[in-house]
Amino acid sequence: MSRAPAPEIAVAVNDWFADAARPLPWRAAEVSPWAVLVSEFMLQQTQVARVVPRWEAWVARWPTPAALASEPPAEAVRAWDRLGYPRRALWLHRAAVEIVERHGGEVPSELGDLLALRGVGAYTARAVAAFAFGRRHPVVDTNTRRVIARARQGQAEPGPPSTARDLSAMEALLPESDAEARVFNAAAMELGATVCTARLPRCDACPIAQGCAWRRAGYPGYDGPRRRAQAQFAGSDRQVRGLVMREVRAAHRPVARARLTPVWSDAAQLDRAIAGLVSDGLVVDGPVGLALPEG
Repeated sequence: MSRAPAPEIAVAVNDWFADAARPLPWRAAEVSPWAVLVSEFMLQQTQVARVVPRWEAWVARWPTPAALASEPPAEAVRAWDRLGYPRRALWLHRAAVEIVERHGGEVPSELGDLLALRGVGAYTARAVAAFAFGRRHPVVDTNTRRVIARARQGQAEPGPPSTARDLSAMEALLPESDAEARVFNAAAMELGATVCTARLPRCDACPIAQGCAWRRAGYPGYDGPRRRAQAQFAGSDRQVRGLVMREVRAAHRPVARARLTPVWSDAAQLDRAIAGLVSDGLVVDGPVGLALPEG
């Protein structure tokens, strides 16, 4: 199956990105490594449009790791508001503390140091190293995986993720220049997010359409292994957890259990959600009720 050579893909996508890139605030040249790290935490499983205002408020209030680390974790959880997966707020607060304690308040640039921070995994560490410090590391998200699957492998979908395989596939496309590699990491994500989308790809606007293996094969359907579908949100424990967190965040004093009874009609599920929040450290179950963690 004919496909575009790897160097040609990077050149074409980078040229396209120069004009097509969305003006996302964390892409600005003057943005600090800390602000980039905050954006990567917030963007995990969350739409860009929801992240932008919360990110802007966060970096205005806590422009450095030390600023966040000086406040109790409760403030981080409260400021996270309704971004979802609020454990990320606790992890980001803990990462700020670790940056202050281990790195003098400066976000580290080395991959190993980044991976040692609370809540920082393989993707986030490489994204910060690449986008904040210009290091040549492959950065792979869902959108990048889809672009590679279609353009290089002739598949409609990338199939279940594999860190080693996905990083290797991106490494094969990455330009040798640090600067060009940094651009390509962002450009491939942008192409998947805005043009090579999951449901309605806009091949007429794609800079690599002529060499796309999937397009040349006639857009065959995907028949490979699939990742397990996520459970529905409505009626789930995650929804109940969110409702409980909403009540606790809004209060500036402990919330008695009795006040949470109207939140959800299934008492057993409500108790299970509360127990999970306590176990995760998102709320503290004290003698007079539930509260956000203070230390």
